[in-house]
Amino acid sequence: MPAPDDLAPDALDPAALAATIKTWGRELGFQQVGITDTDLATHERYLARWLAAGHHGEMGFMAKHGTKRTRPEELVPGTLRVISVRMDYLPPEVETTRLLGRPEKAYVSRYALGRDYHKLIRKRLAQLAKRIEGEVGAFGYRAFVDSAPVMERALAQKAGLGWFGKNAMLLNPRAGSLFFLGELYTDLPLPVDPPFESEHCGKCSACRSACPTDAIVDDKVVDSRRCISYLTIELHGAIPEEFREAMGNRVYGCDDCQLVCPFTRFTRLSDEADFAPRHDLDRTDLLRLFAWSEEEFLSKTEGSPIRRIGYERWLRNLAVGLGNAPWSEATEAALEARLAYPSDLVREHVRWALARQRDKRERRIATEG
Repeated sequence: MPAPDDLAPDALDPAALAATIKTWGRELGFQQVGITDTDLATHERYLARWLAAGHHGEMGFMAKHGTKRTRPEELVPGTLRVISVRMDYLPPEVETTRLLGRPEKAYVSRYALGRDYHKLIRKRLAQLAKRIEGEVGAFGYRAFVDSAPVMERALAQKAGLGWFGKNAMLLNPRAGSLFFLGELYTDLPLPVDPPFESEHCGKCSACRSACPTDAIVDDKVVDSRRCISYLTIELHGAIPEEFREAMGNRVYGCDDCQLVCPFTRFTRLSDEADFAPRHDLDRTDLLRLFAWSEEEFLSKTEGSPIRRIGYERWLRNLAVGLGNAPWSEATEAALEARLAYPSDLVREHVRWALARQRDKRERRIATEG
């Protein structure tokens, strides 16, 4: 991080600047802005235990950067403060839980229905930095949106944006957890906000009870290897058979632990056009998505977070969803048509799904007969 250019901290009113930064943040579409220091020693110990238990699965990036993740000044030398921001993402008129009860439909995590949030939030953070620069002159900063070894939830908690729920998500008492986070590392000596120390979960364990795969193995501890979001997005190989039935129709991510949280009722709907669903992804059929060619997949997921998993894993996930769907001639035929697909990974999941579909057909015949 470059040193400030002729910045005279004594000439600044840090408290007034911090208040102005928060006003600018809200004007740029962030629902909340907080400021914290770089001390993450407690969270560093939590992370070390989580990694030692192997809960990160194949996400080697969680361990590869050493202490840069928990010591911001090592990732960006000169960092004194972190400006943490929150942006709500649930679009209007998008249902949350009903689709899970319609197994012929594809459930895509609500955060991924529209355009990729990384670019939007990073652009807003850059605009915020430019406003600050116009006020104080050149200063050192770097913007992050889930794009580097950054403890975003820990920083947000320290900046007063919420507390850690039992599902390890950051919860806000007035907004639930359906929001994105972003950070601006800076060398400005700003006053810090008090951390969010209160925890409002109490005896509630709805998130742990609702998890389809029992991935929340302890309060605030998620074993990623069991989590449907990990299985459908981060895992590159075969989805373990023990979790396939529990996946239901969830083909990209999972929101169950958030949707059952009592604080989700306080979710604020977003009017950001980029978060609006594309290609009817909030209500479309598994069969329709399974019929996409690779060219269609690349075209229709352009600018979407879904594209990062690639077409092969997209078909893998959809095959599992179709295996869990009610039997139909169309579903069985669609799976049979993919038996020759040139990918061992896809073919194995298609065979699994086809066996389930045929079994459902035979049981239906036996029942009707």
